[in-house]
Amino acid sequence: MKLKLTIAFDGTNYAGWQSQKNSVSVQQRVEEAVAKIFPRASRLQSSSRTDTGVHALGMVAHVEIPDDDLKMPVTKFALAINAHLPCDIRVMSAARCRDDFEARFDAKGKQYRYYIWMGTAMNPLLRQQAWHVSRPLDVAAMRAAAKFFVGRHDFKSLAGTRNYEMSSTVRNLTRCDFKRNGPLLTIIIEGDGFLYKMCRGIVGTLAQVGQGKIAPGAIRGMLAERDRRAAGMTAPAHGLVLWKVFY
Repeated sequence: MKLKLTIAFDGTNYAGWQSQKNSVSVQQRVEEAVAKIFPRASRLQSSSRTDTGVHALGMVAHVEIPDDDLKMPVTKFALAINAHLPCDIRVMSAARCRDDFEARFDAKGKQYRYYIWMGTAMNPLLRQQAWHVSRPLDVAAMRAAAKFFVGRHDFKSLAGTRNYEMSSTVRNLTRCDFKRNGPLLTIIIEGDGFLYKMCRGIVGTLAQVGQGKIAPGAIRGMLAERDRRAAGMTAPAHGLVLWKVFY
């Protein structure tokens, strides 16, 4: 039986989602919890990779469990696995899916949210979930700049450097907008896919627009450069949340 899992986690204590040899990852912890109940379960296959310190509310993964091993209703699966997980990781839901479902390759798009705290003093309750930018931000200028990111573009200038060449750095963003609640600014970014550190490059660049360091209209030229040095800074990891995966 193949199950689709929706997983939430606070990424503060983990080296990202994907299992690694010398660091503890979220995937490792979930696979360990599953193995305690279902020793013959497959490895988890996820919709995304997240960097060290990045959080998730809607990470999707699939796992296969031999029919003979599943002695409980699927509705009890999340509860059973959560009993073996640390408190900063939770399976939010589990459901049977079709046999050919692939968490990664069937995904049609993703939504990320990035939190910026704009108060002079940082809210200590959000110190691990939001980036503290104490200087005033011109949100209107940031909105104007964000419009240039929407659409199909080559985002190489906004992505982190990998040790291999990507087959394509073109992605389609369908949304880049803002919600504000007092000093808390939420940047919502949706697209069909994302390059390594691309969301953080977009947010860091927008923050510098808000500080008056970059003109909103400069975004078009940055994209055309296809050079990471042409764009703004990379925002810290801890403000980023993988909010939802679309299928």
